[in-house]
Amino acid sequence: MPRALWLLVIGMAVNVTGSSFLWPLNTIYMHEELGKSLSIAGIVLMINSAATVIGNLVGGVLFDKLGGYRSILLGIVISLSSLIIMVFKHGWPEYIVLLTILGFGSGIVFPSMYALAGSVWKEGGRKAFNAMYVATNLGVALGAAMAGYIASFSFNYIFIANCLMYILFFLIAITSYRKMEVKSVSQPNEIKTAQKFRGNPKLNALFVLLIGYLLCCIGYVQWQSTISAYTQQIGISLKQYSMLWTINGAMIVLAQPLISLLVKRIKSLKVQIIIGIFIFAISFAVVGNAVAFSGFVTAMIILTIGEMLVWPAVPTIANDLAPKGKEGFYQGIVNSVSTGGRMIGPLLGGVLVDVYGVKMLFGILMALLLISVYTTVVYDKKLKKKKVLPAIPS
Repeated sequence: MPRALWLLVIGMAVNVTGSSFLWPLNTIYMHEELGKSLSIAGIVLMINSAATVIGNLVGGVLFDKLGGYRSILLGIVISLSSLIIMVFKHGWPEYIVLLTILGFGSGIVFPSMYALAGSVWKEGGRKAFNAMYVATNLGVALGAAMAGYIASFSFNYIFIANCLMYILFFLIAITSYRKMEVKSVSQPNEIKTAQKFRGNPKLNALFVLLIGYLLCCIGYVQWQSTISAYTQQIGISLKQYSMLWTINGAMIVLAQPLISLLVKRIKSLKVQIIIGIFIFAISFAVVGNAVAFSGFVTAMIILTIGEMLVWPAVPTIANDLAPKGKEGFYQGIVNSVSTGGRMIGPLLGGVLVDVYGVKMLFGILMALLLISVYTTVVYDKKLKKKKVLPAIPS
């Protein structure tokens, strides 16, 4: 990898390590420490995710207009401002406001980081996005490994740790990312085409693909919301729950050689995503019947294999579909859909568990995954038809 991408990878790992002190424990904090129901916790996380969706779209547009350095720095400053206040004020209801601001700021950062990664190593293709994905999950492994231990002393230390890591991320960005600016090479016609939603077959194809991606994210986020609360109810400790995310992140980093061999055999990104979705479904079947920590470990291992196939493939396809000069816009859409899953998922899961119980939740999630398989199969049908369309005789 080029040096510029290594710097982005390090920055992403630091960023996610900090946020991983907080996000796995958000539902637990609101439910156990602040005394709120799962439905209320789901609404708060939905507000946070809605702000992140807006930040994703703003960040994508800012990348195309201002460049990666300025857009990333703006997102960091907004997030850091929220975190500094959160160190001192994290009760109810100020927690809602600060979490919303944090969501907006972090939302600006992510599409800008991914778009910049694709720009500094265009010839790398999937490898650039996979490197950022691995960095993200390295951060998850490090942050989650420490989060449960730190929270066992006091939740106050969680907020301090998150703030300190964001300060480090700010220092990395301000000293390293300025020289990574990539000049826009878009043409007027390309920009005009990219902005036409109904008349742009590539953008329409991306939207169809992202319907399935959204449903996968809705299922995945249950591990951070309803499943996290469920583990507490059946006697699994915070340290054990955090260990599940450590296993997740460690697998993503250490199992890359095996996944690379598998990906080389699959070749097609579409088939790769479909296989990953079926593996997701198996993981939910396992966790739906788990009654001990070992069952959750097994389900997490299976989930991680599916995740390693699906998550890097989607931004890669988006980058391939994006016109020149609109990479940030397309990555912003991908990240906003991912965040949309985190927005809808906790509320949907919380309501289903509160009303029908956790077993019903897992059944519905598996049905949603079948729909995502269908959207993945058909997303590029019109693009293929356009390619093989015979010329009209003059």
